[in-house]
Amino acid sequence: MRLRQVPDRFRLLLRLRTSFGHCVLLILALCTATFVYASTDPFAERRMALVVGISSYQNAPDLYNTTRDGRLIADTLNELNFRVAEHFDIGLAEFKELLERFSFEAETADVALVYFAGHGVEVGGRNFLVPSDADSANRQRVADTSVSLDEILQAVDKARQLRIVILDSCRNDPFADGDATETLTVNTSARQGLAPASPERGTLVAYAAEAGKVALDGAGDNSPFALALAQTLKVQDLEIGLAFRQVRDSVLKATANAQEPHTYGSLSGKPYFLAGGSQEVNALAASARRDAWGRLEVDQEDQLQAAAREGDSRALKGLAYMRLNPNEDRYDPSRAAALLKTAAEAGDPEAMFELARMYERGIGVEQDVDKALELFRKSADEDFADAINDLGFLYYQGGLGVTRDPKKAIEMFGRAADRRHPEAMFNYAALIDDGVVDGKQPDDAAEFLYRALRSGNEEVLNQLSENPKMFKAATRRSLQRKLSERAFYSGSIDGQFGPQTKRSLRKAYGLSE
Repeated sequence: MRLRQVPDRFRLLLRLRTSFGHCVLLILALCTATFVYASTDPFAERRMALVVGISSYQNAPDLYNTTRDGRLIADTLNELNFRVAEHFDIGLAEFKELLERFSFEAETADVALVYFAGHGVEVGGRNFLVPSDADSANRQRVADTSVSLDEILQAVDKARQLRIVILDSCRNDPFADGDATETLTVNTSARQGLAPASPERGTLVAYAAEAGKVALDGAGDNSPFALALAQTLKVQDLEIGLAFRQVRDSVLKATANAQEPHTYGSLSGKPYFLAGGSQEVNALAASARRDAWGRLEVDQEDQLQAAAREGDSRALKGLAYMRLNPNEDRYDPSRAAALLKTAAEAGDPEAMFELARMYERGIGVEQDVDKALELFRKSADEDFADAINDLGFLYYQGGLGVTRDPKKAIEMFGRAADRRHPEAMFNYAALIDDGVVDGKQPDDAAEFLYRALRSGNEEVLNQLSENPKMFKAATRRSLQRKLSERAFYSGSIDGQFGPQTKRSLRKAYGLSE
């Protein structure tokens, strides 16, 4: 089906419908490989980690194992080809400076991970990680002189594939008997631990102990949680979501059920492996990565089944994707649809999106385009960027009973772009550059191009490098200014994308010469 009244360059990155009934990107998937520092592949997978351990406190009781735990986890991550920054017994100013630098660098990482071991407290329903020099006058002062979990989440937020925050910080709260005049409303059920986290989709937050509970230091040189984490993350060919379930089980066993680690948030529905030969799937395009669920060993599939019985949406999706690969003996689209329906009914927007695709073409279910559109809209209402972008496409060209409405389409593309959907960012920039987006200027187009470049989409880099004149001179000059502001470019702001500008584009993308 050809697009109507769509600029050529917009068509370049827009999704086209296939015989499956939905979308194939005309944008190349980023080709990556397992990251090793000696690699000659400029597009090799990048893993970054920030490890912070605080044992010595100026205004609170010292902790015994936290710096040792931090070093153990740093060593483990180094073995897993992370570029690790490890810092111990640091104060607030240094902590915040580290986070700011890490946040910027992590934008070009495939995986960004932060591990913190030290005092952590909950104040007014928010979680704070306590640096060595925090003021302990009262709980409000502790909060004011600590780093919030929100700041940690922001630091990993723009990593391209996997975002993990691990808090080994649920020790006894040394500030629990603070100022009796404290006016903040504190969740008393969590007073001895941390409040539940609510990270964005695609980010996993792991607590050493479930919300409101206290983690144990252990009798040895490392805490039970740190030991289990270090051992489990290195297990060959262990899918990352199942790894954290195994960490939980190991800690429960080591503490005679006294401590149960807990995870919040959710990873994407695509499998990911930190160690072993299965790491090769991390580099595959999205559809091929979904098929890679079928590579799990039998014992891991059993664990996935157990998680699904507990209502784990990611496990339900993984089992569904195993049954959507026609090259597998277990191919069973009807069963896949049933699994996705369970996850969708539990509120999972990715499951809604995938189930909508099945209803659209009648794969595993009776064809029902009205049901498909309903699910696309529900997924979009949950801010799932793929669904928002696809609805934009439907409004732009019409389809599934949607009346063509370019104005609504542009609104949807803008929503998807704001949620950092790479193709939507590029397409929205093109529409702004064409002057069809009310209230947006060339500087806005350049900002979306910069964000699309930083998101790690190789085709965005190729188009900006090889075909920059698809954008007007004003947009090109604005992009040069943005590259200059971020210290990627030092040449003239002239809109000419010569060798120096092209080098700056590669640097902003995350490539070194």
